[in-house]
Amino acid sequence: MTQNIYDNDAFFTAYSQLPRSIGGLDAAPEWPALRAMLPEVQGKHVLDLGCGYGWFCRWAAQAGAARVLGVDVSAKMLAQAGGMGEHAALAYARLDLEQLALPPASYDLVYSSLAFHYIERFAALLAAIRSALKPGGKLVFSIEHPIFMAPRQPGWLTDGQGRKTWPVDSYQQQGPRVSDWLAPGVVKQHRTLGTTINALLQAGFQLDHVEEWGPTDAQVAQQPALAEERERPMLLLIGCRLP
Repeated sequence: MTQNIYDNDAFFTAYSQLPRSIGGLDAAPEWPALRAMLPEVQGKHVLDLGCGYGWFCRWAAQAGAARVLGVDVSAKMLAQAGGMGEHAALAYARLDLEQLALPPASYDLVYSSLAFHYIERFAALLAAIRSALKPGGKLVFSIEHPIFMAPRQPGWLTDGQGRKTWPVDSYQQQGPRVSDWLAPGVVKQHRTLGTTINALLQAGFQLDHVEEWGPTDAQVAQQPALAEERERPMLLLIGCRLP
Protein backbone atom coordinates (compact mmCIF):
# COMPACT_ATOMS: atom_id res chain seq x y z
CA MET A 1 0.00 0.00 0.00
CA THR A 2 1.13 3.56 -0.69
CA GLN A 3 2.54 5.26 2.40
CA ASN A 4 -0.38 7.36 3.62
CA ILE A 5 1.70 10.14 5.15
CA TYR A 6 -0.95 12.73 4.26
CA ASP A 7 -3.26 11.35 6.95
CA ASN A 8 -0.57 11.97 9.56
CA ASP A 9 -1.86 14.90 11.62
CA ALA A 10 1.47 16.72 11.84
CA PHE A 11 2.19 16.26 8.13
CA PHE A 12 -1.29 17.35 7.08
CA THR A 13 -1.15 20.45 9.25
CA ALA A 14 2.23 21.45 7.81
CA TYR A 15 1.08 20.66 4.27
CA SER A 16 -1.97 22.87 4.68
CA GLN A 17 0.34 25.87 5.18
CA LEU A 18 2.20 25.47 1.89
CA PRO A 19 1.52 28.21 -0.68
CA ARG A 20 0.07 25.77 -3.21
CA SER A 21 -2.25 24.36 -0.55
CA ILE A 22 -3.57 27.85 0.12
CA GLY A 23 -3.49 29.32 -3.39
CA GLY A 24 -4.10 26.24 -5.52
CA LEU A 25 -3.01 26.04 -9.15
CA ASP A 26 -2.19 29.73 -9.35
CA ALA A 27 0.33 29.27 -6.53
CA ALA A 28 2.07 26.36 -8.30
CA PRO A 29 4.73 27.96 -10.51
CA GLU A 30 4.87 24.95 -12.83
CA TRP A 31 1.12 25.10 -13.55
CA PRO A 32 1.38 27.25 -16.72
CA ALA A 33 3.81 24.71 -18.21
CA LEU A 34 1.58 21.79 -17.22
CA ARG A 35 -1.52 23.52 -18.54
CA ALA A 36 0.18 24.05 -21.91
CA MET A 37 0.63 20.26 -22.14
CA LEU A 38 -3.03 19.47 -21.56
CA PRO A 39 -5.50 18.65 -24.32
CA GLU A 40 -8.86 20.39 -24.53
CA VAL A 41 -10.98 19.02 -21.67
CA GLN A 42 -14.38 20.24 -22.87
CA GLY A 43 -16.71 17.26 -22.95
CA LYS A 44 -13.94 14.83 -21.92
CA HIS A 45 -13.68 12.26 -19.15
CA VAL A 46 -10.82 13.16 -16.82
CA LEU A 47 -9.06 11.28 -14.02
CA ASP A 48 -6.80 12.95 -11.44
CA LEU A 49 -4.50 10.54 -9.59
CA GLY A 50 -3.38 11.81 -6.19
CA CYS A 51 -5.86 14.67 -6.39
CA GLY A 52 -5.10 16.15 -2.97
CA TYR A 53 -7.25 19.20 -2.33
CA GLY A 54 -8.93 18.75 -5.72
CA TRP A 55 -7.66 21.98 -7.27
CA PHE A 56 -7.14 20.42 -10.71
CA CYS A 57 -10.41 18.48 -10.49
CA ARG A 58 -12.36 21.68 -9.95
CA TRP A 59 -10.46 23.43 -12.73
CA ALA A 60 -11.26 20.61 -15.19
CA ALA A 61 -14.93 20.54 -14.18
CA GLN A 62 -15.22 24.31 -14.57
CA ALA A 63 -13.47 24.05 -17.95
CA GLY A 64 -16.31 21.87 -19.21
CA ALA A 65 -15.17 18.29 -18.66
CA ALA A 66 -18.08 15.87 -18.89
CA ARG A 67 -16.85 13.82 -15.93
CA VAL A 68 -13.99 14.26 -13.48
CA LEU A 69 -12.88 11.69 -10.93
CA GLY A 70 -10.30 12.62 -8.32
CA VAL A 71 -8.70 9.78 -6.38
CA ASP A 72 -6.39 9.84 -3.39
CA VAL A 73 -5.29 7.44 -0.68
CA SER A 74 -5.70 10.12 2.00
CA ALA A 75 -9.06 10.48 3.72
CA LYS A 76 -7.98 13.91 5.02
CA MET A 77 -7.16 15.13 1.53
CA LEU A 78 -10.45 13.91 0.12
CA ALA A 79 -12.42 15.49 2.97
CA GLN A 80 -10.67 18.79 2.27
CA ALA A 81 -11.36 18.49 -1.46
CA GLY A 82 -15.01 17.69 -0.91
CA GLY A 83 -15.42 20.70 1.33
CA MET A 84 -13.95 23.16 -1.14
CA GLY A 85 -16.76 23.10 -3.66
CA GLU A 86 -19.06 20.76 -5.55
CA HIS A 87 -19.77 20.36 -9.24
CA ALA A 88 -22.21 18.08 -11.03
CA ALA A 89 -19.42 16.57 -13.14
CA LEU A 90 -17.06 15.98 -10.22
CA ALA A 91 -16.65 13.00 -7.89
CA TYR A 92 -13.95 11.74 -5.52
CA ALA A 93 -12.90 8.24 -4.48
CA ARG A 94 -10.42 6.86 -1.97
CA LEU A 95 -8.12 4.49 -3.88
CA ASP A 96 -4.55 3.24 -3.44
CA LEU A 97 -2.49 3.97 -6.56
CA GLU A 98 -0.31 0.94 -5.80
CA GLN A 99 -3.36 -1.28 -6.38
CA LEU A 100 -5.29 0.78 -8.90
CA ALA A 101 -8.04 -0.93 -10.90
CA LEU A 102 -10.20 1.11 -13.26
CA PRO A 103 -12.81 0.43 -15.94
CA PRO A 104 -11.08 -0.09 -19.31
CA ALA A 105 -11.09 2.62 -21.98
CA SER A 106 -12.98 5.07 -19.73
CA TYR A 107 -10.89 8.27 -19.72
CA ASP A 108 -9.64 10.77 -22.28
CA LEU A 109 -7.10 12.33 -19.91
CA VAL A 110 -5.25 11.07 -16.85
CA TYR A 111 -3.51 13.80 -14.88
CA SER A 112 -1.29 13.66 -11.80
CA SER A 113 0.65 16.29 -9.90
CA LEU A 114 3.52 15.32 -7.60
CA ALA A 115 2.18 11.87 -6.70
CA PHE A 116 3.97 9.27 -8.83
CA HIS A 117 7.28 9.65 -6.96
CA TYR A 118 5.58 7.97 -4.00
CA ILE A 119 4.73 4.87 -6.06
CA GLU A 120 6.91 1.76 -5.78
CA ARG A 121 5.09 -0.34 -8.42
CA PHE A 122 5.35 2.25 -11.16
CA ALA A 123 5.10 -0.20 -14.07
CA ALA A 124 1.89 -1.67 -12.62
CA LEU A 125 0.42 1.81 -12.23
CA LEU A 126 1.25 2.67 -15.84
CA ALA A 127 -0.39 -0.55 -17.00
CA ALA A 128 -3.56 0.38 -15.09
CA ILE A 129 -3.53 3.87 -16.59
CA ARG A 130 -2.99 2.52 -20.09
CA SER A 131 -5.95 0.19 -19.69
CA ALA A 132 -8.15 3.02 -18.38
CA LEU A 133 -7.37 5.41 -21.23
CA LYS A 134 -9.33 5.50 -24.45
CA PRO A 135 -7.38 5.13 -27.71
CA GLY A 136 -5.53 8.39 -28.26
CA GLY A 137 -5.98 9.30 -24.59
CA LYS A 138 -3.33 11.36 -22.87
CA LEU A 139 -1.34 11.09 -19.63
CA VAL A 140 0.13 14.33 -18.23
CA PHE A 141 1.99 14.30 -14.92
CA SER A 142 4.61 15.96 -12.78
CA ILE A 143 7.03 14.40 -10.31
CA GLU A 144 10.00 15.55 -8.31
CA HIS A 145 12.98 15.48 -10.63
CA PRO A 146 15.27 12.56 -9.71
CA ILE A 147 18.21 14.98 -9.42
CA PHE A 148 16.26 16.88 -6.78
CA MET A 149 15.28 13.71 -4.94
CA ALA A 150 18.79 12.35 -4.52
CA PRO A 151 20.85 14.93 -2.59
CA ARG A 152 23.40 13.88 0.03
CA GLN A 153 22.07 16.59 2.31
CA PRO A 154 19.49 19.35 2.07
CA GLY A 155 20.54 22.69 0.68
CA TRP A 156 23.47 23.91 -1.35
CA LEU A 157 27.18 23.14 -1.10
CA THR A 158 29.91 25.51 -2.23
CA ASP A 159 32.80 24.53 -4.48
CA GLY A 160 36.39 25.75 -4.12
CA GLN A 161 35.62 28.94 -6.06
CA GLY A 162 32.61 29.90 -3.95
CA ARG A 163 30.04 28.73 -6.47
CA LYS A 164 26.90 26.93 -5.31
CA THR A 165 26.55 23.27 -6.24
CA TRP A 166 23.75 20.81 -5.62
CA PRO A 167 25.04 17.51 -4.19
CA VAL A 168 23.70 14.23 -5.59
CA ASP A 169 24.09 10.92 -3.81
CA SER A 170 24.07 7.50 -5.54
CA TYR A 171 21.93 8.67 -8.44
CA GLN A 172 22.03 5.25 -10.09
CA GLN A 173 20.90 3.52 -6.91
CA GLN A 174 17.16 3.38 -7.35
CA GLY A 175 14.57 2.66 -4.72
CA PRO A 176 13.12 4.24 -1.58
CA ARG A 177 14.54 7.46 -0.22
CA VAL A 178 13.49 8.60 3.26
CA SER A 179 13.40 12.27 4.19
CA ASP A 180 12.02 14.49 6.92
CA TRP A 181 9.86 16.71 4.72
CA LEU A 182 7.09 18.30 6.83
CA ALA A 183 7.21 15.21 9.07
CA PRO A 184 9.78 12.49 9.82
CA GLY A 185 10.02 9.37 7.70
CA VAL A 186 8.49 10.43 4.39
CA VAL A 187 9.24 7.71 1.82
CA LYS A 188 9.64 8.56 -1.87
CA GLN A 189 10.76 6.28 -4.68
CA HIS A 190 13.86 7.38 -6.56
CA ARG A 191 14.02 6.43 -10.24
CA THR A 192 16.45 7.83 -12.79
CA LEU A 193 15.15 9.95 -15.63
CA GLY A 194 15.92 7.12 -18.06
CA THR A 195 14.02 4.58 -15.98
CA THR A 196 10.93 6.80 -15.88
CA ILE A 197 10.93 7.45 -19.62
CA ASN A 198 11.65 3.84 -20.53
CA ALA A 199 8.82 2.65 -18.27
CA LEU A 200 6.43 4.87 -20.22
CA LEU A 201 7.70 3.57 -23.57
CA GLN A 202 7.50 -0.03 -22.40
CA ALA A 203 3.91 0.57 -21.25
CA GLY A 204 3.01 1.60 -24.80
CA PHE A 205 2.91 5.39 -24.46
CA GLN A 206 4.18 7.83 -27.07
CA LEU A 207 6.04 10.80 -25.61
CA ASP A 208 4.73 14.24 -26.53
CA HIS A 209 6.74 16.45 -24.22
CA VAL A 210 9.39 16.11 -21.51
CA GLU A 211 10.32 19.20 -19.52
CA GLU A 212 12.88 19.59 -16.75
CA TRP A 213 10.96 22.53 -15.39
CA GLY A 214 12.50 25.84 -14.44
CA PRO A 215 10.95 29.24 -13.76
CA THR A 216 10.64 31.94 -16.40
CA ASP A 217 12.29 35.34 -16.13
CA ALA A 218 8.91 36.84 -15.26
CA GLN A 219 8.34 34.32 -12.47
CA VAL A 220 11.77 34.98 -10.96
CA ALA A 221 11.17 38.73 -11.13
CA GLN A 222 7.90 38.24 -9.26
CA GLN A 223 9.25 35.64 -6.81
CA PRO A 224 13.06 36.00 -6.49
CA ALA A 225 13.28 32.81 -4.39
CA LEU A 226 12.46 30.82 -7.54
CA ALA A 227 15.92 31.67 -8.93
CA GLU A 228 17.21 28.69 -6.95
CA GLU A 229 15.21 26.39 -9.23
CA ARG A 230 17.47 27.40 -12.13
CA GLU A 231 20.50 25.83 -10.44
CA ARG A 232 19.13 22.30 -10.71
CA PRO A 233 15.77 20.92 -11.90
CA MET A 234 13.24 20.45 -9.12
CA LEU A 235 10.36 19.10 -11.21
CA LEU A 236 9.97 16.80 -14.18
CA LEU A 237 6.89 17.28 -16.38
CA ILE A 238 5.86 14.64 -18.90
CA GLY A 239 3.09 14.46 -21.45
CA CYS A 240 2.41 11.27 -23.39
CA ARG A 241 -0.43 9.54 -25.20
CA LEU A 242 -1.69 6.22 -26.44
CA PRO A 243 -1.41 5.62 -30.17
